[in-house]
Amino acid sequence: MRSKLKRSINKQIAGVCGGIALFFDWNPTLVRVIYALLTIFSAAFPGILLYVLLWIVMPQGDE
Repeated sequence: MRSKLKRSINKQIAGVCGGIALFFDWNPTLVRVIYALLTIFSAAFPGILLYVLLWIVMPQGDE
């Protein structure tokens, strides 16, 4: 059974990418690099907006 999607305490900015990495059991650095590349190649605004929305919606992890 998977845990709920929560922000990670292993954070660079807000812990969103770290939380996604924990949820899928991936490397947090890989998730951050992929997210940065997708944000850059999608004209930046949608990626930044999505990050801020996830920052607001995802609860803080308690690890």
